[in-house]
Parts: sequence; structure tokens; C-alpha cells
Amino acid sequence: MSESLTFSQLALPEPLLRAVTELGYETPSPIQAAAIPKLLAGEDLLGQAQTGTGKTAAFALPLLARLDPAQNEPQILVLAPTRELAIQVAEAFQAYARFMPAFHVLPLYGGQSYTNQLKSLKRGSQVIVGTPGRILDHLDRGTLKLDKLRAIVLDEADEMLRMGFIDDVQTIMDATPAGRQVAMFSATMPSQIRAIAQKHLKNAHEIKIESKTSTVERISQRYVMLDSNQKLDALTRVLEGEEYDASIIFVRTKSATEEIAEKLGARGYAVACLNGDMNQANREQTIRRLKASQIDVIVATDVAARGLDVERISLVINYDIPYDSEAYVHRIGRTGRAGREGKAILFVSPRERRLLRTIEVATRQPIEKMSLPTGEVIEQRRIESFRETLANTIEAKNLSFFQDLINDWREKLETTDADLAAALLFMAQKDQPLNVAKQFPEIREPHARGDRPDRAGDRPARFERGDRPERSGDRPERAPRPRREMQGNYNTYRIEVGKEHGVRAGDIVGAIANEANIDSQFIGNIKLFDHFSTVELPADIPTEIFQHLKKVYVRKQKLNISVDAGGSAGERTERPAGDRRPSSAPTGAGPRPGAAPKRRTRE
Repeated sequence: MSESLTFSQLALPEPLLRAVTELGYETPSPIQAAAIPKLLAGEDLLGQAQTGTGKTAAFALPLLARLDPAQNEPQILVLAPTRELAIQVAEAFQAYARFMPAFHVLPLYGGQSYTNQLKSLKRGSQVIVGTPGRILDHLDRGTLKLDKLRAIVLDEADEMLRMGFIDDVQTIMDATPAGRQVAMFSATMPSQIRAIAQKHLKNAHEIKIESKTSTVERISQRYVMLDSNQKLDALTRVLEGEEYDASIIFVRTKSATEEIAEKLGARGYAVACLNGDMNQANREQTIRRLKASQIDVIVATDVAARGLDVERISLVINYDIPYDSEAYVHRIGRTGRAGREGKAILFVSPRERRLLRTIEVATRQPIEKMSLPTGEVIEQRRIESFRETLANTIEAKNLSFFQDLINDWREKLETTDADLAAALLFMAQKDQPLNVAKQFPEIREPHARGDRPDRAGDRPARFERGDRPERSGDRPERAPRPRREMQGNYNTYRIEVGKEHGVRAGDIVGAIANEANIDSQFIGNIKLFDHFSTVELPADIPTEIFQHLKKVYVRKQKLNISVDAGGSAGERTERPAGDRRPSSAPTGAGPRPGAAPKRRTRE
């Protein structure tokens, strides 16, 4: 069904269609094709589908389509078993609603500051994504109101059952309005889950999707754990250190294809990009150049690379990890064609560990962890490549003219053959130096922030209970967690969007993280003023990224980022009590990989 169906045929509103197009979604997956029309019609849904089949979009898109943008109270509640999944679902909602004005989504989970959550709840959000323990906590406190709720989603219901949250889920369901829409998704359907469905779902449409995802047997699959700000360095090392004929690099956005292709071109790679903005003639010309070995590297989005069949592609690099396993299989399927061996490498940040595990489960194969090529490896590969080119030249070319020159120069310069050859070699390798081992320092694997196992068998059941007081008796307030001090060198920057434009700290974080490719853990304190805001960022932002950020829009306002010069009449406030930040941050290197991340505040 979904193979011939397009998203435009699913009656989704234009802002959502525009978002899925920019995200590279081409055709709906089976669960999306089956679920979206039912949820759009307001029906209850019971879906049985494995993780990685695209079910987040299956419920997020139709529920967003039914949202009332004028109502700034919770209209959609999504329950997820772990904080990692809650964050990912919230990020997906934000991505799908990128063109919906005044949209707000709020993740609520254990281990997060109550103070920040309470402030966010007071400001209002149309979508709440949370773990059962923390959602029930806010219901008990009276800080979360669900009387205007239009829909509730239970994501990975069987996982919540295994982790001991099912009683909390029942209590939350009982606290929601009787007329709300219900969607429940579960990989398996044990009796307790079906009992909940029978109690809370009314005339539910039931769908069952078998995952067809399978791994390509002839493709070697590996991953590298790193922070987002290490990706470009890691990419150049992989391209230098791996053997391949041609490579395709997958990113999530059109702008990233152009940015990365430009940076690789500046480093001497024969590279081009493929994205949805290219017309068919330019696309075909790029593919012809790739087949003719005129270019060796393609940077592409998922949608632009669909149907790409070039035998010489032997390496696929997932610069941005895909959100579902079907997309991953489509990506790595660009290599290992025509019976040839292929290689696939995946860049994963600590917060994306769960996506990695999802892909491993769906493809039924572990993905091997790899180390990035060292400077010594890269140096040796350059030497071997140069020597091979030299040998081919000696064998295939008529060198008599140049031999006469060598004999003449040796006598006139009064030098030896060895010195003359060394001087010519030095001149020939200047564009790509051979002696580079020391130019590639070690990239250290980052430490995961608050990393927790994702499966019930790896941790005590009901781990969130410790995040909230017992319900009986007086419940003491937990002392606020101390703010971590920023490590590494940061600057304070001014951006020209503020409270009067309806901006939130999350809007700023999302824009900078996506457009500057800076991991959100390295985005420091954010202060919102009436007409502008300030944000702390690493001091060593490359010039090209800084110039790009000037043109980025948030809430229809151009950031026009600049180094903050200090006070602005009538708008600055005193530094909050207890703020331990230094009064200024020196310029220099950015945060060290693995350094304690900065805690953001909104003031």
C-alpha cells in the first residue's frame, strides 16, 4: 500500500507536508500509511509494530494536524518508558511542527529539575511527552492539567509493562478526559496490554505491521561514538584512512549537504552534493560524474539518494544517524551492489545510543564499534597512494623529456639524485602533505551525560520512583541540584530575537544545534530579554559557521548573531544569585570532549 502512496495523499496540512519533505521522507512506511488516516479521522488505534518502523511519525503527524494552535494548554500527551525515548519523541514532534507557528512541546522525565519543568508548564505547551513516574508526579502536585487533552499516546506499552510502570499508566489514563482519542503502540501484545486497550480504547482500529527490515549481508557495518562537534574531523579521518572507490555521506538536511560538501571541497576532495533542491538535469549530471570517477564523494539527503545505483560506491557514511531503521537500510543499500563488498560507518553521539540499538534490533545484527584512523595510519596511506601513483607514472608515461631535465639540473645545481628527488617530492606533495602524523591528534570518545541502560533487564524496575516522593503523608521538596560550571572557553553572544517574538530557550537551542552542528550539551546559558537574547557558545566557532548563523531565522527573526558587547539600557538584569559563572570567558579552544556539560537556564 505505502509503496505507491505519498504523504501528500494522506490529507495532512501543508506545514506538516513541508516539514516531512525537508526531513527527506518520500513515501509513508506501512505503519504510517495504515495509522495516519485513522488517527486523522479521530479514531482510537491499537498498533502492533516493532521499534524502528516509523511509528513516531505515524501518531505525531495526524495528531499535530488535529491540534488547535490557539490553545496553549496540553492537548496531546505521549507516555514513553524511558527518558531517552521521551526526548527523541519530543524532538520528533518539534521537527514535524517546525512550520507550525507558536508550537511548543515539553518533555517531562525523572532526573530533570522540577524548577525548570514547573516554569515550562506555566508558560504552556500543546504537547507533553513524558515518562509515567514524572507525569504522575505533576498530576499529584496539580502542576499538570489534562482537562483540555484531546489525545493520549502510549508508546512501547509492553516496555512500560516490563519496567513496572503499568499501574502508573492506568492511573494516568483514568485522569484523562473521557472523550479523548487514544493510540497505543506495542511491539508485543501481552494480556495486560490488551486489557488496558479494552478498557480505554473505544471501537479501536487494530493494525499489525511486520518489520521487513533486514541487513545487507555483504556490507560491513561499524559505528564511531563522538560528539556532534567532532563529526567533521572524524569524517576527514575516515575518508583518509578507509579504502574505498567512491563514498556517499548521508545527512538529514539540504543545508548540511551543501555545507559539508563545501568544507570537503576546501580540503581537496572531489565532492558534490545531492539534495531535493536540485533539478533533474543537475542530479543526472552529478551521477554521471560520479560514475565517470570525476567525483569520488557525494553528500546527500535520504530523499535525494533514493534509487541511486552506482557500482563504485563502496563506502556509506551516516554522518547523521537516521531516525528509523528502514531509512538506515535504504542508506547502506547504496553500497555492496552487484555482488561487491561494501562498508557502512555510522556516527553516533552519546544521546543517540538508543537509536543505534534500535537499528541493531531491527537489522538483527550488532554493529561493531570502530576506532578512528590515527595520524600514523593516515600518513602511511598517503605515502602508499603517492607511491602507487608514482609507479603508474613510471610505467605508463614517456619520461624522456623530464629525464633530460633532471640530468641538466643535477649538474647545474651541483646536487645528488637523492636531494633532487627529495626536493621534487616535497614540491609535489605540498597540496596534500605526506608528513602529517602529528597533525591528527587523538579524538577522545565523549562521556554520555546521565547515561542509563535502555532495557529493564539492565536496571532496577521502576527506576523513576526515586525521582518523586511517596504519595502518602507530607512530601518534602527536594533540594535543587547545583548548577555545573562550564568547562572550556566560551563567549557570550547576542542574537536579535527575544520575548516579544515569542521565543523560548528550546527554540534557540534547536536552531543553533541544527544549523551550527553544535551538540546541545555545549550550548551554555541562555537569557531572554524583551528585544534580544544572549547565549553562551564555544569561543572557537569557525568563521563560516558564525556567518551562517547570522542568516538563520528563529520565530521569523534573523539571529544576526554577534559577540555580546555588554549592557543594554533598561534590558539587562543582575546575574542570578548563586550563579558561579566567571564574569567573562576567554577566547580559545572550545569545550573538551567529555567535559561536564553546561546546564542551560532561561531567565
